Amino acid sequence: MSIGNSPEDERPFEDDREEARPSVGRALQQARIAAGLTVDDVTNATRVRLPIVHAIEADDFGPCGGDVYARGHIRTLAKAVGIDPAPLLAQYDADHGGRPAPTPAAPLFEAERIRPERRGPNWTAAMVAAIVAVVGFVGFTAFKGGDDGGGDKTQVAEGATPSTSKTASPTPTKPKPDPSDSAIAAAPQDKVTVQVSAADGRSWISAKDHNGRLLFDGLLKQGESKTFQDSEKINLVLGDAGAIQLYVNGKKIDDDWQPGAVERLTYTKGDPQVG
Repeated sequence: MSIGNSPEDERPFEDDREEARPSVGRALQQARIAAGLTVDDVTNATRVRLPIVHAIEADDFGPCGGDVYARGHIRTLAKAVGIDPAPLLAQYDADHGGRPAPTPAAPLFEAERIRPERRGPNWTAAMVAAIVAVVGFVGFTAFKGGDDGGGDKTQVAEGATPSTSKTASPTPTKPKPDPSDSAIAAAPQDKVTVQVSAADGRSWISAKDHNGRLLFDGLLKQGESKTFQDSEKINLVLGDAGAIQLYVNGKKIDDDWQPGAVERLTYTKGDPQVG
């Protein structure tokens, strides 16, 4: 019988290769830095709030609000910095007890199927609605009959030209013209005016005035436009510059921006100038 360490105590330590693999947050941070993006760029492109991006890069998933939201944020951030989200999601599931189980569909279906059988027609509400409709029709008829004699006075008060005939022909309404370059050109010369239009798709945009005050931060859908004005300058961040069309101080900006490109722009008074 020997006295000393047992054979189990003399086994060499196993090489823990998991330590060589970066964490989920560290991997996202390294990919963002390698892509030349700031946290503000990622926030503007993905709409994930700035504190949540900082927390995820520090491997703190509490602000996400649960595993489902955390996995969605990881997938969104990974695509924004140009890496495959699948390995990160698998690593997150392994570190947090596995992927959340899906909600069974059968109980929801049964609830929707049984619900209509317990409800009958609401005859009381139908009768009340019918009575209200009759009373409203009678009141409208009486009100219209009392106003027949004062129709001509109303037309003169609103600026219509009195006519000798009993029946005045209605003035045709001209349709409003679509916004054009001339409407933008009417912008004040002592201010900078920037119109951003999502002509070829949708894009996240952010606009600030010369004091750094946020004028807009959100998604501009295709066909929508926003106009910003300031006494000195407008600072813009375009999440997908290839989908955007710009008019600055009444002139169209013909820059050849690529789809998916993030552009930071500054415009001042006078002729369009990029700061």
